[in-house]
Amino acid sequence: MLVSLLSIAITLLIALLLAKPVGIYLANSFNYSNKNKLFYPFEKLIYSISGMKNKNQSWKVYASSVIVINAIMILLVYLIFRFQGSLPLNPSKIANMDPSLAFNTAVSFMTNTNLQHYSGESGLSYLSQMIGILFMMFVAPATALAVAIAFIRGLSGKSLGNFFVDMVRGIIRVLLPIAFVTGLIFVALGVPQTLDPTVTATTVEGGKQNIAVGPVGSFLSIKELGNNGGGFFGVNSAHPFENPNGPSNFIQILLMLLLPMALPFTYGKMVGNPKQGRILFVSMTMMFIMFLGISLSAEYQGNQAINALGVQHDQGSMEGKEVRFGVAQSSLYSVVTTASETGAVNTMHDTLTPLGGLVTLSNMMLNTVYGGVGAGFVNVLMYAIIGVFLSGLMVGRTPEFLGKKIEGKEMKLIAATLLIHPFLILGASAVAFFTPLGHEAISNSGFHGISQVIYEYTSSAANNGSGFEGLGDATNFWNISTGIVMYLGRFFSIVTMLAVAGSLAVKRTVPETIGTFRTDNGLFAGVFIGAVFIVGALTFFPVLVLGPIAEYLTL
Repeated sequence: MLVSLLSIAITLLIALLLAKPVGIYLANSFNYSNKNKLFYPFEKLIYSISGMKNKNQSWKVYASSVIVINAIMILLVYLIFRFQGSLPLNPSKIANMDPSLAFNTAVSFMTNTNLQHYSGESGLSYLSQMIGILFMMFVAPATALAVAIAFIRGLSGKSLGNFFVDMVRGIIRVLLPIAFVTGLIFVALGVPQTLDPTVTATTVEGGKQNIAVGPVGSFLSIKELGNNGGGFFGVNSAHPFENPNGPSNFIQILLMLLLPMALPFTYGKMVGNPKQGRILFVSMTMMFIMFLGISLSAEYQGNQAINALGVQHDQGSMEGKEVRFGVAQSSLYSVVTTASETGAVNTMHDTLTPLGGLVTLSNMMLNTVYGGVGAGFVNVLMYAIIGVFLSGLMVGRTPEFLGKKIEGKEMKLIAATLLIHPFLILGASAVAFFTPLGHEAISNSGFHGISQVIYEYTSSAANNGSGFEGLGDATNFWNISTGIVMYLGRFFSIVTMLAVAGSLAVKRTVPETIGTFRTDNGLFAGVFIGAVFIVGALTFFPVLVLGPIAEYLTL
């Protein structure tokens, strides 16, 4: 156990050391005056071919650009999925995807969710994997990263910029180079990268076994880096071809954390106050370590019902876990993938202990423990503004954030953003519980069944994509309902928070006085963490009591 905990400490230490330099690189990459000699010629070529012009956009134009371009891409990949059986690069002769499943998959990957109601190796052709899925795995995180950068610009009193330029820079300067290098590393570690069809092998008993292969290495790198999470294979990173060994598992964890951990430092540099970013980074790290500690403790204690039978459990709860990773790396992976809103899994979350499942649910419900690339950090800044607003109410002073007064217009938009998340989760779950088409999919009639449904919609609304796989979700009801939740969970908050950024960008900066509530010290860190947990607890604690907490207490 000591060795396992030491491996976790080393992994997190390396991630922490990478966070600041990567954050500064991100800030420089989105500085329009930075014409990088390596990347700018490629960007200039794209601008020339597409007719794109680097003109600053208002928040309405920026938001409209996000919605329209994403809608067009959803339609294009939907058509690819629907007609993949007649398209090339389909050596395994995989049939066209069902309409509702194609809708769900297109929305899922374009919203950076990667919820999969199909089995990767048997549900999609190579063309669909590469042109549809892989394409969206670059564009979706680039979209979220662009929105986060635009929001930070608005907070600092600058123009929001141009969405198309930001998206191109996100792909060319950030995602492509890192994904290319790490893709080669994954292939060197044993991950397949081929266009050959399914391999037929003869087993030791003399039987025949079909073994799926494909362009997995290139798929895997952007899957983790872009906080996408969708697996080439149905069992995701629990598959030996998608996660063959300890080094590949280590790199996947680093990639999931890389951009979410770097963004607070990007924020600090862009607003001209590095302390602002450090405070948010430290606050999120404290929450992450707390959740990780709960998960490790729960998984190492094992299942209480089994323990009561006198069964030896020195290794902890190994149900649903890969032996090559064990409890420690499985727990770490589950916390990282839900904290970073990635959704990749190297263990089946449905088999986590009740408290282990509670941690993964809490990460997604709060959506502020690092959060995903871009959109998650906007959520973090939203809670920071809420903390400032609550502090201002307590002292009877108009709240200010980065020298801008937070007034009724901004708080109404933030309140709407704050409410849509629980509304989507709890409202959709209520419909599922009382609709036969939804209720029939629950494989467990007890408290765990409640957790399965809540997890599915929480994962959809938080754009995470992991699931309690005991749920029979491959039906029209679940495909359509989760598709709607994923779409609204993604784009509603993008529009409202860009509106907040646009409003703050044009406001006059208020000079700092002795009465200004500082947002770059330990006191604000406490206020921020308090706001996250108070709002989260008031919103989600009742349903958590009905699910994982009740399950834990009744084992």
